[in-house]
Amino acid sequence: MARRAGVSITAVSHALNDKGTLSAATRAHIRAVADGMGYEADALARGLRRSTMGAVGLVLRSLDALGDYAPAGVDVFERFVGTAASQALARGLSLMLVPDLTRTPVPPLAFSLDGYIVTNPHVDDPVVARLEERGIPYVTYGRPPGRPDFVHWVSEDDAASARRVLAHLEAGGARTVALVRGTDPNAWNLDHQDVYLDWCAGRGSTPRLYELPERAGVEGGAELAGRIVEDGVPDAVFCLTGRHAAGVQRGLLARGVRVPGDTMVAAGSDSEHARAARPAVSALALNPVESSAALLDVLQALIAGRETVAPRLTRARFRPRASTRRRPPA
Repeated sequence: MARRAGVSITAVSHALNDKGTLSAATRAHIRAVADGMGYEADALARGLRRSTMGAVGLVLRSLDALGDYAPAGVDVFERFVGTAASQALARGLSLMLVPDLTRTPVPPLAFSLDGYIVTNPHVDDPVVARLEERGIPYVTYGRPPGRPDFVHWVSEDDAASARRVLAHLEAGGARTVALVRGTDPNAWNLDHQDVYLDWCAGRGSTPRLYELPERAGVEGGAELAGRIVEDGVPDAVFCLTGRHAAGVQRGLLARGVRVPGDTMVAAGSDSEHARAARPAVSALALNPVESSAALLDVLQALIAGRETVAPRLTRARFRPRASTRRRPPA
């Protein structure tokens, strides 16, 4: 802050604590710089300048974007949070859930934590930028798009997962596949799309790509099914979220399209919606145990100033269910 304001550290301290003999103009200038940096006074942090809290933060960027921290039927976040919290406790750490750090008011202690896990960061993510401004160590669950320089991330191998689902659909007779991805600008959406487009190009198949906001949920998927039918029923529909998959399948069935007889449906993220659908939807189950352990490994090394091996890839598990179980054509 002193560097940005062009003053001494003492001047900053005096301006923010109403001390010293600074001029009114200098005091106002320093406070304006502080506001621009999102500075918030934290008495506890002042006492911890050379020690640690023994606590790390977790920011769920997908739920920040969704605007709902308890979306019905989306249990993937609950499973990840529960697993990460248990593993943190086993390491003598506390895990604190923190909402979007760029929105005020910021929770007390948010900038006093030892480090952060940020899930599914977006392109030019402002939360990541805020942590970097503060010099707080962080790791990301999911590759930060557009940041080839950043290596401290852990993720399921999304490209391998996408290829596995597409191979499963192809083995079931699919020659045309529609992809329904979300609109959040994260690597999960972008990497699945890249693999899908390569798959289409390798088979001379015209891509059928649909984008649907994550918050559209089951109802949005059911509505999108109408467009898919109007464009011509493909051999399979691959939706990246379980809610979209359940909705698309519901909409297809309501329009007389048989699943899996006329078309197959698969999801890129397992959920209660996918499991409870009839027929149950084949889906990728993420790997919270290995992923959260790797994230904590990397984060603890960063906090301690040790070298670490990153990035790291884990493996999701594909769970085939009735929505794709059919014999391939002779």
